[in-house]
Amino acid sequence: MTSDNTQVLQSTVRSDATLEISLSEAPMPDPGPDEVVIRVEASPINPSDLGMLLAGADVSTAQRSGDSLTASISAGAMAGLAGRVDAPMPVGNEGAGTVVAVGSSAEAKALDGKVVAVLAGGMYATHRKVHVSQCLVLADGTTAEQGASCFVNPLTALGMVETMQLEGHTALVHTAAASNLGQMLLRVCLADDIGLVNIVRRPEQADLLRGQGATWVCDSSQPSFADDLTTALTETGATIAFDAIGGGDLVSTILSSMEKAASAGEEFNRYGSNTLKQAYIYGGLDRSKTTLDRTYGMSWSIGGWLLPNFLARVGEAESSRLRQRVADEILTTFASSYTDRISLSEALDPAIVSDYALMATGQKYLITP
Repeated sequence: MTSDNTQVLQSTVRSDATLEISLSEAPMPDPGPDEVVIRVEASPINPSDLGMLLAGADVSTAQRSGDSLTASISAGAMAGLAGRVDAPMPVGNEGAGTVVAVGSSAEAKALDGKVVAVLAGGMYATHRKVHVSQCLVLADGTTAEQGASCFVNPLTALGMVETMQLEGHTALVHTAAASNLGQMLLRVCLADDIGLVNIVRRPEQADLLRGQGATWVCDSSQPSFADDLTTALTETGATIAFDAIGGGDLVSTILSSMEKAASAGEEFNRYGSNTLKQAYIYGGLDRSKTTLDRTYGMSWSIGGWLLPNFLARVGEAESSRLRQRVADEILTTFASSYTDRISLSEALDPAIVSDYALMATGQKYLITP
């Protein structure tokens, strides 16, 4: 790569049902008056990035040739990808780096040389041009790696709490709770004195969260899971859940346990309790069908939850307040940890792709272009 070029990772769904992820060179972008160019130094691979990056391809078929990786896509997956066929897509929702070129406006010039975090898309690149309004200036001494995950996980954690409060609930449930996001949510709830029921899938994950101060941790691998969950829901009064798993019967189990907790001691009602039980699915760690057994009366609701939709719902002023809290607490409440660091080129290695595609709890990749 020459000094006049930038490297960009792009994902293309080809019409022959093949995924192609390619690393290519492009001219170094020139900033407009209210724009800056960031030298990207760190960008995380979040579960929300993988849908765009991998497009549901079968990574076991991945093959690399030079600066390109290909993998096959099933007919079922292709059915939902018609809008992006043969259109190279930039990838990488968020990241951080140093401002190396600025536009002519005072706002742009004020960012010259600053370390900033952005939620702009296309962050799997060596350089990224963005509008000044997209930049979150990191405090002096905060590195790009420390600020790389300023947006998706922190704002999701805060968004869950805000949604809970907006909709009149007082405590919440979270699945895949030992993830980076789950640990952030735990720290938020401890700081804000909010009841949180953490659902994990392994005993060591339960131990991890209890070691960080969690009171209510339920391990879905244990025979007593449903009873443990009902007890935790009774003690916390949690009536809203955020589910990262998606498939299987976990959401149904949560709603059933909420109903047991809500109706305990009440006179029998064939329509169930009057307490609204809300579940939001925000992830897809399990791609199988979501199964509902309808054992929780008639006062319940299931929907999808997405960070951009939440931010649009609360408006710019509230979004800015949440972003500022993240910036103020990026080294504490919203600190992220990474188990693996890879270059843009290494992101095309089939063995590495197979690893980060697992979205394993406790494992998080950081791209360091």
